[in-house]
Parts: sequence; structure tokens; C-alpha cells
Amino acid sequence: MKTTINQVANYLNQEVTIGVWLANKRSSGKIAFLQLRDGTGFIQGVVVKAEVSEETFQLAKSITQESSLYVTGTIVEDTRSPFGYEMQVKEIEIIQEATDYPITPKEHGTEFLMDHRHLWLRSKKQHAIMKIRDQIIQATYQFFQKEGFVKVDPPILTGSAAEGTTELFHTQYFDEEAYLSQSGQLYMEAAAMALGRVFSFGPTFRAEKSKTRRHLIEFWMIEPEMAFVTHEESLEIQENYVQFIIESVLKNCTLELKTLERNLDALQKVKAPFPRITYDKAIEMLKEKGFTDIEWGEDFGAPHETAIAESFDQPVFITHYPKDIKAFYMKPDPDREDVVLCADLIAPEGYGEIIGGSARIDDLSLMKQRYEEHSLSGDAYQWYLDLRKYGSVPHAGFGLGLERTVAWISGVEHVRETIPFPRLLNRLYP
Repeated sequence: MKTTINQVANYLNQEVTIGVWLANKRSSGKIAFLQLRDGTGFIQGVVVKAEVSEETFQLAKSITQESSLYVTGTIVEDTRSPFGYEMQVKEIEIIQEATDYPITPKEHGTEFLMDHRHLWLRSKKQHAIMKIRDQIIQATYQFFQKEGFVKVDPPILTGSAAEGTTELFHTQYFDEEAYLSQSGQLYMEAAAMALGRVFSFGPTFRAEKSKTRRHLIEFWMIEPEMAFVTHEESLEIQENYVQFIIESVLKNCTLELKTLERNLDALQKVKAPFPRITYDKAIEMLKEKGFTDIEWGEDFGAPHETAIAESFDQPVFITHYPKDIKAFYMKPDPDREDVVLCADLIAPEGYGEIIGGSARIDDLSLMKQRYEEHSLSGDAYQWYLDLRKYGSVPHAGFGLGLERTVAWISGVEHVRETIPFPRLLNRLYP
């Protein structure tokens, strides 16, 4: 019977064949231990000299790392293994023998591993991170479909910028200027006016010359937009969504979290509602924590976000930022014109902002005023103005950065490990 590693529990005490790669091996006299992987998981294959042919045993001792094989044997329980099962190998058939595999069990430098990212993905830790990423994506679709959202795909090539042109990748679109999208938000607002509640999931690009552990040049965003929804209602959807994906990972990625040695207590504490503080309060907290140079009206950097997060064991919303440091489309607080109805969600444990969101301006005259203040081209943005001209309604939305969220939930230090092939300031290979 042919099967996969993640299905072996269905074949306890039965003989099966699995197509695998050899991740690692060791032998002690008359027993060879093979660490096998097939993409669905990892399992140990035990080859006992007395129970197999001499040819099979010698093969088990000589197989090279990352050679591809068919292994046949009996599945048995193994209480010492985190996986819970192992295979008592009876036969080995080599498909292709790998030679001089560059990533050996010894320590390698980051640049070396990044140069070999196409192979590094095969390692147990990287496999676990990718499985958690996949689970977050699955949970995202489940949550928004459950909440009545429609999936909409905004364009990647745009003729204008969502938040200014200084950090955009420029390209030529036949005889027109074009840019790689830094956000699908404006298009999602148009979709919300047609479909009510929508969300997108796709790649975004920022030509930001940053080398921090939180930044990528190409990353993936989940961007919901909601018609007839207030800022407060949006915050509730955000915290319920984050709680949902955490619960989904805790339920379905137990082995992966264990592989990464993730502190589960920190994740289990994540329960809505999340604490909320205003920007004003955040400034006070930072000054109390020794950031005496920070002044009202300045944006927060990574050290500021980390310091604020240290006061909470849950994600925390920072709301009501100054109007002048936020995007042109954010709705002013009706009780205070110098701040906007917005919020950044700061993850615990130093992972920084994972969500940014706001109520959107729905008044036509105010949006025209914003166009003038931000020197936005009426021609390029006429379609966006039309949304306020024809049946405008209160609406709100937000964007969640997938890679930062994966990093936080996985407990990984750098976002470069949370995307299969990271694009960094100094890296476009492989």
C-alpha cells in the first residue's frame, strides 16, 4: 500500500511504501536510523540488520543525504517520537542518489542558507514555518467566508499610488507609467461598494530601503474592506480574526509549534477583546519608559512599538494617530480634527505592527480637500473620488501583513524565514 507520512496513523502495524528523501541518518552497529521526509512530514525509519537482506542494510548505511527513495516497511507506534510513529524498514529502492548536498547537519551562516534557500526549505524548521503559514492562509479564508465576505483580487499593476510614490517600484506599461501595487486597498473600497464585505489576499511591493528583521520588499497582505461598518466594528472584526487564526494554528499545527519550540502559553493568552490605548496615551507611556525625545506628532518606530507591547501580554491596539502622519483617506475623529479614526495592532513579544486600519473618509468635499492637501492627481484618482460621489456610505478596512504574523505565531526572529523565497534589499536570488 502506497501512502504518505501524514497518513501513517491509518496503517498502524501494516506494511506500506512511501516516497521519501533522506534528511539525515545515523547507525550504531547492527541498526541504521533513517530520518525520512516526504513533504507531508518527517518519520524515522529503523533498519535492523538481522531483519533485512545484507544488500538493504548496506544501502541504509551508505545512502547520502537528500537522496530520493521508496521505502517499504511496517508502521509502528513510537512514544519517544514527537510524531508518535516510526517505520520498521524492510526494503529500500533508490530513485536518485544525491551527492555533495551543500546543507549539512553542521551550522551554516545566514547568507549561505539564503543563497541555498531552494534547499534550505527542506529542513525541519523551515518546513514547520511553511506549514504554519499555510494554516494561517486556510484559516483566513475560513474566517472571512464565515463572516460573509467575498474574495476579490485587486490589480498588481496600477497607474497611481495608494499612499504616495516614494516607495513604489516603477515600470513602463506600454506608453504609460505604472507601478507595482503597494496596497490593494483603494480597489477594495470600490469592491466593497459593489459587494458589501470583501477581502483580498495577494502580493504587495515596497521599494523601502530597510534592512530590519521586520521588513521585506515583496510581501503578502490580507486586506478586508467593509461597507456600512464603523471604526469600532472594524476593530472587533480584527481582533476576532486574529484570535481565529491563532486558535486554528494551535489546533492544527501542534507538531510544527513543538518543532519550533514555540512558547504556547503566549499564544493561548490571545483572546479578544484586545486592550486599546490612544496615541496620546502611548506617548505618555513611552516617556515614562525613558523615550524622552519622542514628541506628539511623530510616528513610532520598532523600539517604540516593542516598548509599548511590553506592558501587555496580548496584542494591543494603538488608536487615534495624528492626521498628519497617516494616509490621506483616513477619516478624522468627529470630536477632534487633529486625529483620525485609525488603529495599529501591535503584536506581543517585540513583533511590532501586524495590522493597520481605519475608517475611510466618505464625505466628497472632505476627500476633495485631501486631494489638494496631498497634491493628488484628479485624473489618476477620479475613479476613487467617484466612490464618494455615487452612494457614499460609512466604511472601514484594514490590512494584515502575513509574514509578520507568521513570524509572531511561529516565534521566528526574522521575516525572511516566513516566506518561501524572500525578496530583501540585497537579495533577488534564488
